[in-house]
Amino acid sequence: MSNFKLIFLFIISLSIFPQINVFSQDIDIVTYLKQIEDGNKAKVVEELPLLKKNNPGSPSLIFLEGVLTDDGQQAVSLYTYLLKKFPKSKYADAALYRICSYYYAIGKYTAVKSNLSRLKKEYPQSPYIKLAQRELPARDLVNGENETDIDKNVTTKLNKSEDTKSYKYTIQAGAFTVADNANSLKSDLDSAGYFTKVEDKNVAGTSFRIIYVGKFVNQEDAKNFLKLVNSKFNLNGRVVSINSK
Repeated sequence: MSNFKLIFLFIISLSIFPQINVFSQDIDIVTYLKQIEDGNKAKVVEELPLLKKNNPGSPSLIFLEGVLTDDGQQAVSLYTYLLKKFPKSKYADAALYRICSYYYAIGKYTAVKSNLSRLKKEYPQSPYIKLAQRELPARDLVNGENETDIDKNVTTKLNKSEDTKSYKYTIQAGAFTVADNANSLKSDLDSAGYFTKVEDKNVAGTSFRIIYVGKFVNQEDAKNFLKLVNSKFNLNGRVVSINSK
């Protein structure tokens, strides 16, 4: 079952109960989520600007924009804004779950644990709690207990033909839900002469394409390159360790 279908089914089930808060400028987005589920995402993307114009400040539209956003990090920013400004909105728990899913996809398990704890504490009746427990394996979250600013849990394989033993770090340049956007970034990085690697990961029905760039023997070189590549390509990348197999 796709992630959108799960969201849609939860929306239907939750609509039976009255909402804690009603936002005067809010809009019902069930129809649009259903269109996305049915493969009509492009149509919803076209309609979004007018929807935002006619419904300024709608919490549900912030969530919808996050769902439509191809760049995972940008989507997380939208969900975070929603949670900050409208913590009692209809889709707040769904937004928090999608934040967990994104961080799980890129291997930031400490962030997953933190947001999952928040989900359980602030939205104890949310159906996304059980979904997260099923879709985000606890064994991975346990492995993330000692995570530092240099993530030691993300696994990316270098080309088998190369000697990977001396390379310990790489840069995670981005995570995308649309292959074309990921391929475009990879193409730009390739054209600049950098080593790149793509890893596909499916989390709770959502497919992420994760782009890695560069390979380094020591952490300091990786950090210096991170500053360069973030600035040059307007990225929000981070250093991760390579666990070659």
